[in-house]
Amino acid sequence: MADFVSKEKRSNIMRGVRSKNTRPEVRVRALLHARGFRFSLHRKDLPGKPDICLRKYRSVVLVHGCFWHNHEGCSHGRIPDSNRAFWEAKILSTKGRDARDGAALAELGWRVLTVWECELADEPALLQRLERELEAT
Repeated sequence: MADFVSKEKRSNIMRGVRSKNTRPEVRVRALLHARGFRFSLHRKDLPGKPDICLRKYRSVVLVHGCFWHNHEGCSHGRIPDSNRAFWEAKILSTKGRDARDGAALAELGWRVLTVWECELADEPALLQRLERELEAT
């Protein structure tokens, strides 16, 4: 299927995609903060600069977009049909980086919790999962 916008428009759209302070990330931070969890953001001294770092629990929370991190089983995690080779390579490299960073964090003694963008559709369930996993520390 051909792209429905011009190359220039697509370039502007892609340029606007942020890597920090995305809407899903801000929503997860708001949920945690409202429940009394205190955290730091994007710590440069940790592998991959995790989105949320909860030192008290020796845990990090990675907020993944379903498309950009290819959430398997999610309708938003599907690779586009146009320019498929490019997207497969890009998403494969993102998944490899996620795995390397997660392993490096675990080796340093940090627990890695992943929140997928689609999980925000049910915030109470997401918050319950995060509280359960953090309190299990």
